Amino acid sequence: MRILFVHQNMPAQYAHLASHYGRIPGNEVVFLTRRQGVDIPGVRKIRYDLSREPKTDGHQYVRFLDEQLLYGQAVAREALTLRNGGFRPDIICAHSGWGEALFLKDVFPDVPMLIYAEYYYRGRGSDVGFGSGKEPELDVICRSRTRNAHLLLSLEAADWAVTPTRWQWQQQPEAYRPRTSVIHDGVRTGICTPDPAALLPLPNGTVLSRSDEVVTYISRNLEPYRGFDHFMRALPALLKRRPEAHVVLVGGDEVSYGGYPADARNWREKMLAEVPVDPRRVHFVGRVPYDYYLRVLRVSRVHTYLTYPFVLSWSMLESMSAGCCLVASATPPVQEALTDGETGALVDYFDGGALVERICELLQDPERRARYSAAARDHAIRNYDLDTVCLPAQIALIERVAAGDRPRFASTAIAEGFPGAPPEPA
Repeated sequence: MRILFVHQNMPAQYAHLASHYGRIPGNEVVFLTRRQGVDIPGVRKIRYDLSREPKTDGHQYVRFLDEQLLYGQAVAREALTLRNGGFRPDIICAHSGWGEALFLKDVFPDVPMLIYAEYYYRGRGSDVGFGSGKEPELDVICRSRTRNAHLLLSLEAADWAVTPTRWQWQQQPEAYRPRTSVIHDGVRTGICTPDPAALLPLPNGTVLSRSDEVVTYISRNLEPYRGFDHFMRALPALLKRRPEAHVVLVGGDEVSYGGYPADARNWREKMLAEVPVDPRRVHFVGRVPYDYYLRVLRVSRVHTYLTYPFVLSWSMLESMSAGCCLVASATPPVQEALTDGETGALVDYFDGGALVERICELLQDPERRARYSAAARDHAIRNYDLDTVCLPAQIALIERVAAGDRPRFASTAIAEGFPGAPPEPA
């Protein structure tokens, strides 16, 4: 099989799929990306770059569109070179988020394209305006609609799409949901495991273990989209009530979603200025290697996960797989993966008092912690395991789409057992 993968930050969601197909003798696997320094055995990497810097002086509603078109053109140029060199893929797998999928079907009109439809912006009912708790201004709502231009064009061009959660499927335009499968990227539950003997060395020389009272928070970057500001404001009350507790925060000082604060270099500095904490008990470890990240999860007595209604972090499901006792925000798609009172505890995103209360309840209740932890790991294994659940479904989807098998309606997909078939319309 010949497969073309496209993602600007190789390998991202295609890590395991590209490796799988790259290991099979006779396959020809090509990966188009902007990223340097990453290679996958059996996969030919082709780098592209943008032809110029994006323009930012246009209408504010479309200030991202120029960049997305540049991505689409850059990928199309490399795809054209591949075509002229005799490479014709059996299927194209492309993430739609940056515009890379815009013109691939114009280069390969007869090749099936399966896009990874990670998110579709909504002016109401998702991340936009959520942090303020107020109805967004009309200007913001309109701008959110136009941010979807490249996503909608990619959906129109694609033969099929895949998205990781049912809530993210519901965010997609109604007309395209019937040909969008719901299959999560998967968690390596054999690697993300509990370890009662785990030790966590901290930068100040302290070494934490499972015998210590450790509360953890993890995000790629420390920012409001992942509830960092709310978590920080809850810390004084938590530390007062639990004088032996240590808090470990993993995350960088950049911005993944949203923007930087207006009055500080980053959100960590802003929140520390607002909420001073004892550095002997509150430990910011920054971005860390994966092994260290797993140690954080393994020594955690209570792990917190807060988020806007937005893309679900891999770290939440990995924390469940590692047997963490979770206190998480009652926001979609968290509620899809975690059941309050069974696999963890849910709290109102904005209720810092409730967050502290639930953490403290669990810190002093080892029996309930053990029950939640075991149930969380079992749920992760049964529903999100990479090798037994998610990767086989992804492979089955790729091979059916490559074969031209594309039912047009959700009910048809369900009847035919189509991989990741969405629920029938109510």
